[in-house]
Amino acid sequence: MYDTTPQTAAGKILWHFSMSLDGFVAGPGHSMDWMPDATNRDGLIAEYVATTGAVLGGRDGWDAFPDAGGVYGGDWTGPVFVLTHYPEDVEPVEGVTFLSCDIAEAVDIARRAAGGKNVEILSASLGRQLLERGLLDEMDLHILPVLLGDGVRLYDNPGGSPVQLELDNGEPLEEINVRYRPRVR
Repeated sequence: MYDTTPQTAAGKILWHFSMSLDGFVAGPGHSMDWMPDATNRDGLIAEYVATTGAVLGGRDGWDAFPDAGGVYGGDWTGPVFVLTHYPEDVEPVEGVTFLSCDIAEAVDIARRAAGGKNVEILSASLGRQLLERGLLDEMDLHILPVLLGDGVRLYDNPGGSPVQLELDNGEPLEEINVRYRPRVR
């Protein structure tokens, strides 16, 4: 089975999410109650805490979880940027900068604040926009064995063209086979 190597603080623009098997990164209303308390790999949270220099998210996610100290369960601290069309509608929060600019400018601002570490994109919508503009360096997905059927999709682009991906080792991959069975309740 293929597994990724540990993340490095290489100044990447990194779209990082846990995702349901059917492609949702959050349930309806941005709910996260479907997520397990523990990750599959020991040290995964510590890896991201050590390699993340700044976070860039969107307004919908911020409105659902307005807690800059909640990134990685509160283990990570650093600059948080929220891209919004209406920054005047948000109460100021220490450690959070609300931006109303082009997404490329928002990435530049976050990259400078990250001090050579990675900028984590914690927004499905922003990730899609960065992918379309060629501004995304890497996607790191943790696919969980659950079907949500509704919520916030990782990549929602009706009418768009397919986006071909390759593994982080440069090898193309035609498919990944998984086999699950429903858990008896």
